[in-house]
Formats: sequence, C-alpha cells, structure tokens
Amino acid sequence: MRLILLGPPGAGKGTQAQRIVEKHGIPQLSTGDMLRAAVAAETEVGKRAKAVMDAGKLVSDEIVNAIVSERIDQPDCAKGFILDGYPRTLVQADATEAMLKAKSLDLSKVIEIRVDDAVLADRVSGRYTCANCGAGYHDTNLKPKVEGVCDRCGSTHFKRRPDDNRDTVVTRLQAYYKETSPLIGYYHAKGKLASVDGMADIEQVTADIDRILASV
Repeated sequence: MRLILLGPPGAGKGTQAQRIVEKHGIPQLSTGDMLRAAVAAETEVGKRAKAVMDAGKLVSDEIVNAIVSERIDQPDCAKGFILDGYPRTLVQADATEAMLKAKSLDLSKVIEIRVDDAVLADRVSGRYTCANCGAGYHDTNLKPKVEGVCDRCGSTHFKRRPDDNRDTVVTRLQAYYKETSPLIGYYHAKGKLASVDGMADIEQVTADIDRILASV
C-alpha cells in the first residue's frame, strides 16, 4: 500500500497518517526526516545533500527524489509507505512516478483531505506535538487523554512549530494553492485520487479513509 495524503496545512494529514501507520504497519516518510537521516548516515546522496545545505542552498528536487528512492528500498517499506510532504509540485510528482516505475512499483491511492480555508487558522494555531516522539495534538480537537502527558510515550514535553500561527496561515495557503493543489487534478487524471471531507470529526475522517483503503 503506497499512499500520498494531500491537503492544505491544518487539514489533518499528520493525524490521519499516524492512524494509517498504526493500523497497517507501514511507515510515514517525511522528506525532512529522510533528509536528516541520509545526511547523518553519510550515504552518497546524503553527502550530496549536506554539501548543498552547507553552502546555504536549497536541496534540489533531484537530490530529494534520490533520498526518497533510497529510503523506500529499505525493508520496512516492503509492505508500503505514506509519503509525507512529497511530492509538493507537478515536477516532483512526475519524478516520483518515474522513480516508482523504475522499481516496478505504483502508487496505490492519493487521498485528498478537503477543509474550508476559514477553519484552517484555528486548526493550525492550536496544534502541537510531543517533543519526544512527535505525536500530534490540538488545544481543542485532540488533547492528550491525561493533560500534559503524551498518550504514546508518556513524555511531558511538548512543542509548537514557530510558523503554526494565524499570521503565517495565509502565506502557507497561498503556497499550497500555487504549488501543491494542482496535484489534485494530476492524480485525478491518473485515476488515483480519492477525497474525504476533512470538516468532519477526526473519527469520521478516519472511517472514511479506512473505507477507501479497504478497496486498495
């Protein structure tokens, strides 16, 4: 099961991805995490990425795609994976398609989580994560079962992203609609797209995604 979750910042992709991980036993692959791991492991592509970053430049699509390719060759991806944060553009989507085809693989499904712009500011500004294990929470929509204690690992240390605030939501939405939202039409044309109503409560969104995955 090879998946991509699409949706604007605050749509709930991280929450739903973690539930898929727990239910289906496939890893959630974050490009940021993969990049840091490749650099730390000093793989060939990791060394290339480090050289670019040390020079203060942005890592190219070609390098990121190589890191993704290297990561999905690892044993824990044999049953599938969820791509998190990649592809973000049509160019990256084409590169991903070519990379998977070269491995005789294909995407199983691309799931779009639709949410009205008006509620995204509340969602984004209220979210935070466990500083230890990365489990996601929200001030009102998804609190820990015991206040101040992570459900997953028991840590009492939490953090918020500096850009998770109302002032940056508009800018991030503009970037999403300009660069990433065209992927919705791209994957629809390939017959890979399924959409769920992200305005529903978390459990309903999970149930809707489960129904989609049951047909994969």
